[in-house]
This record gives sequence, C-alpha cells and structure tokens, in this order.
Amino acid sequence: MTQSNNYANLPALLTPEDSMKKGELIAEFAKRTEMSGAAANGAVNTIIDIITERLKKGDTVGITGFGTFSVAKRAARKGRNPSTGEAIKIAASKTPKFSAGATLKAAVNPKKK
Repeated sequence: MTQSNNYANLPALLTPEDSMKKGELIAEFAKRTEMSGAAANGAVNTIIDIITERLKKGDTVGITGFGTFSVAKRAARKGRNPSTGEAIKIAASKTPKFSAGATLKAAVNPKKK
C-alpha cells in the first residue's frame, strides 16, 4: 500500500466538528483565562512564534506533561512524479515533529475498569 493510499480516507474521517481551528482555540483560551479576545490572540500567537523560532534554530521545545516539539531530518531520496511516473530527486529537508507526553497520552487513552 502506498503512502498516499494510507491517507486517502482522511478527509472523510475528519469532520468539521473533529477539528478545532485557531480562532476557536483563541476564543476558548480567552474564555478560560478571562482575557480579551485580542489579548488571547496575542498570547496564542506569541507561544506559536516562540516554538517556531526555537525549531528554526534546531532546538527542541518540551512542555512537561504535554509533549515535545523537535526537528527531524529527512534524507535526500528518489521518488516518482505521481501524474507522469517520472523518476525525480527529492532534496533533503527538515520537518517539525511532535511527540506526546505521558500525561497527554493518558488523557487521550483513559484506563478502562
């Protein structure tokens, strides 16, 4: 099975109710912290900016109980153009990676009695 086939049904599995958008996250953050929407927007954007800047430097960002953001290196490799089947070279690259922490994993997978 090709990788593209692994994710072929992903859009059908993710309904709009399953996905929280950034605006919804900011609104929820504002509500829980009793901040204004503008202040919550600034706070969320600042956190995202800090994590992004650190990853650009090649650093790892760990949030205890939540998880770790890091950068993974992908080696150069050969691939195929899906529309023509022509062999192509795919350049080496870096990609952001997130590993969930134990507390987050436990919250998502509660123990059954």
